[in-house]
Amino acid sequence: MLGGDTCTRHCGFCAVNKGQPESLDPEEPRHVAEAVRHLNLAHAVITSVNRDDLADGGASHWAATIREVRAENPDCKIEVLIPDFNGDEAALDAVLDARPDVLNHNTETIARLYRRVRPDAHYEQTMTLLKRAAARRDQERRGMLTKSGIMAGLGETFDEVVELMKDLRAVSCDIMTIGQYLQPHARRLPVERYVTPEEFAEWREVGMSLGFRHVESSPLTRSSYHARQQTEESPLAAAR
Repeated sequence: MLGGDTCTRHCGFCAVNKGQPESLDPEEPRHVAEAVRHLNLAHAVITSVNRDDLADGGASHWAATIREVRAENPDCKIEVLIPDFNGDEAALDAVLDARPDVLNHNTETIARLYRRVRPDAHYEQTMTLLKRAAARRDQERRGMLTKSGIMAGLGETFDEVVELMKDLRAVSCDIMTIGQYLQPHARRLPVERYVTPEEFAEWREVGMSLGFRHVESSPLTRSSYHARQQTEESPLAAAR
């Protein structure tokens, strides 16, 4: 997780420290690249805290990390789970310039619950980020995949998740993950319900019928769950 251990946002589901972060470590991109090499990873998933204290939201730090990992591990696929950079298109472009293999930005929940679950974020801004990433991917004819995910059990209905799926497909999102929300500690949002495995399976079927290249949907699914297999099983990934 890039950018330290303190996040500038106040999401209702997250156990990461919140407050004023320390300065970025300029050696972190190199250290991440060395860790990927040491672990001999074929697919690395990199994420970060939100850094709204920085002019570019940490985008240049992200780009430097991708480039370092690529230089040190040329055969490793790089998946980035990025923040929204407050809708800054130039910041997103800085990350895309570094050419990750998978660009992931989680929607986290349905639009109706954003104010409670993600009070510092905006549903439309998330969709715009994914749309911009896919549009640039298509324009440059590169092989990057776009991805997003949500947590179930925060108060959404089955049909509201289906509507979210349709929104993601409308912005050309390739891969979606759906997992069960679990309350990390008492001061975070409670679990409203535990979704059945059958419902998760049904969401997967609906998502595939809508045109997703892969839908990972189960109680234990998280953003990086089976991440490598998701890209390998995407039937059109190699064609791009």
